[in-house]
Amino acid sequence: PMWVGDGACDGGEYNTPECGYDGGDCDEFNRFYPNCRVEYPSLVGNGYCHGGEYNIPECGYDGDDCEEFNRLYPSCNVEYPMGVGDGYCNGDKYNTPECG
Repeated sequence: PMWVGDGACDGGEYNTPECGYDGGDCDEFNRFYPNCRVEYPSLVGNGYCHGGEYNIPECGYDGDDCEEFNRLYPSCNVEYPMGVGDGYCNGDKYNTPECG
């Protein structure tokens, strides 16, 4: 497969012993986040706060990308944290006291 050993950690079936942890591409990711099981490991620590399974302790709260968001909105649990405070009324879970 063309993604194995390409320099980017791909998740899912690539980040497995059978694929050599994506040809070694996921070695560093797995060392820092051994229990983080996300579909796109390259999103962890990329400078943008992603919600859901990325913003959990096992993934270092998205590689510390969600540190400020979690400090400002500790009880706000939304899929796309970047939508909070972006100047648009996103409604539903975003329009709550917990999410400012």
